[in-house]
Amino acid sequence: MTEHVETMTPEPVGPPAPSRPRGTGIAVLGLVLTGIVIGALWAWIAPPIHVVVAMTRSGERVHDYLGTESDHFFDLPCLMLGLLTVLAVVTPVLVWQWRRLRGPAMVVAVSIGMVIAAVAASGVGALLVRLRYGALNVDAVPLLGHPSVAYVVEAPPVFFGHGPLQVAITLVWPAAIAALVYAVLAAGNARDDLGAVPLEDHSPPLAIEPDAPEAAVS
Repeated sequence: MTEHVETMTPEPVGPPAPSRPRGTGIAVLGLVLTGIVIGALWAWIAPPIHVVVAMTRSGERVHDYLGTESDHFFDLPCLMLGLLTVLAVVTPVLVWQWRRLRGPAMVVAVSIGMVIAAVAASGVGALLVRLRYGALNVDAVPLLGHPSVAYVVEAPPVFFGHGPLQVAITLVWPAAIAALVYAVLAAGNARDDLGAVPLEDHSPPLAIEPDAPEAAVS
């Protein structure tokens, strides 16, 4: 009797993973530092908003935005959100390579880290543009000459608005995208343990020994 043993090709093993607490801590810390870099990058590439301030004949001070400068109140927060979205897509793919750390704990760590990264990016970006362009007070802009007109710049906005909903969109969106990407990776894995344990670590199945031949009857 010939025994047929089914051989299984082991899955490729990812890079060595640290312990679970250390791995989640590294993920959160890495996201916070990356958020700071994103905030500095956004402040470097975000243009200011040009404003014209004038005095009417009735003595009323008015201001308006030059050309399409008012569009920056939408596209610059979108720029920040886009940078954070790229981070939210790349991060789950990177931490997925730590095979032994796959699971709910890493999802929670990545989600929390993305929220903190968004806070860090928004805070650093807002601080740097404020230091670069200053705070604009339309009522304090000096108007000299006739007609009384002044051209000033305003720091670009980080959020779509000052309401809690607008702020929450920027802070929660990256975490939701990261969790979604991680869920897609998990759904595409056919193993219940998400491949956390390599196949060679599993106990091999017991081989079925062939039955002993019966003794010949004389």
